[in-house]
Amino acid sequence: MIYLHSLGVFTAVVTLLTIFLLLAEKYLADYGICEVSINSGERIFEIDGGGTLLSALSENEIFIPSACGGKGTCGYCKLAILSGGGQVLPTERPYLSRREIRSNLRLACQVKVKEELELHIPEELLNVKLYKSEVSSSRDLTYDIKEVCFSLLEPNQITFRSGQYAQVLAPGPDGEVFRAYSISSPINVSDSVELNVRLIPGGIASTYLHKLKVGDPVTFTGPFGEWRLSEDPESELICVGGGVGMAPMKSIVYSLYHRWPQRVCWFFFGCRGTDDIFYLDEFRELQAKHPNFHLYYALSDMKRGQEWDGEKGFIHLAVDKYLEPGTKRQAFLCGPPLMIEAVTAILHEKGLSNAEIFYDKFD
Repeated sequence: MIYLHSLGVFTAVVTLLTIFLLLAEKYLADYGICEVSINSGERIFEIDGGGTLLSALSENEIFIPSACGGKGTCGYCKLAILSGGGQVLPTERPYLSRREIRSNLRLACQVKVKEELELHIPEELLNVKLYKSEVSSSRDLTYDIKEVCFSLLEPNQITFRSGQYAQVLAPGPDGEVFRAYSISSPINVSDSVELNVRLIPGGIASTYLHKLKVGDPVTFTGPFGEWRLSEDPESELICVGGGVGMAPMKSIVYSLYHRWPQRVCWFFFGCRGTDDIFYLDEFRELQAKHPNFHLYYALSDMKRGQEWDGEKGFIHLAVDKYLEPGTKRQAFLCGPPLMIEAVTAILHEKGLSNAEIFYDKFD
């Protein structure tokens, strides 16, 4: 009983101390106006100190990727702080390698603006824009995945690479948040953006996107992402996806055959059962037009009574079955971590290096 009482007192003291420190920082710490210089003075702005660097950049229309909305849980908002910023925080270390720390990379959502800062930001990120759009279509692909398409209003055109993603602004209980979604439309479509969105129970952005109706306004930033397709028409492409990992694969496949109608592409897509299949008819039509497009769907957990005459088992088994080693290739993967790891191991056996494999993992 004495132990429980002591533990309760200790917890209460720690809680009160934490609250006091937070309030003290908010109301007593006055960092004044801080100057932020980007890329050797290419761009300079001033801002009231005390907020996060991520917020400061956003307020000045510099949009850094942050799939978690600035919560410090995704590690996407890395940028180089050349001076200022203080020491690397414990909340940053799980997302930074030793090499990245030596290169002055930090998480913008964790760094507070308390002094003058000198930053290096890749030019590509400085070109990211905020887009205003409206929903032009929304349709069910499966029982929990929707295809949502936005027509662009301002700006009314977008340029992106296959495999890149947008960050949709969604209303949440504690304010607006950004969430990342891969673009599924091909690169030759510049006046709209298409997404595949899985409904996550309790998910702020997925619930918002699933409820949108035609004509509803949507704001997003982009494009983000580092995937780059080989320009060598002799290099074969391998695309492997599962679930909403379909989105970047669809963009890659349709973009590829718009530009290189004769190029070789292997597309492997994993589903649990027949209820999870989508876009299969569309891809079969594409396959009929392009003999070098090799299409394989695999079902790993069929329900009783479901019928399927295609591949069965996990998708990495189909990759192993159909790919011969020794061919010049580039691979793009998007799906659950276990799928990515299994497919990557197979691709290594087929002769691909890490530099030839691009992937996005999601839980």
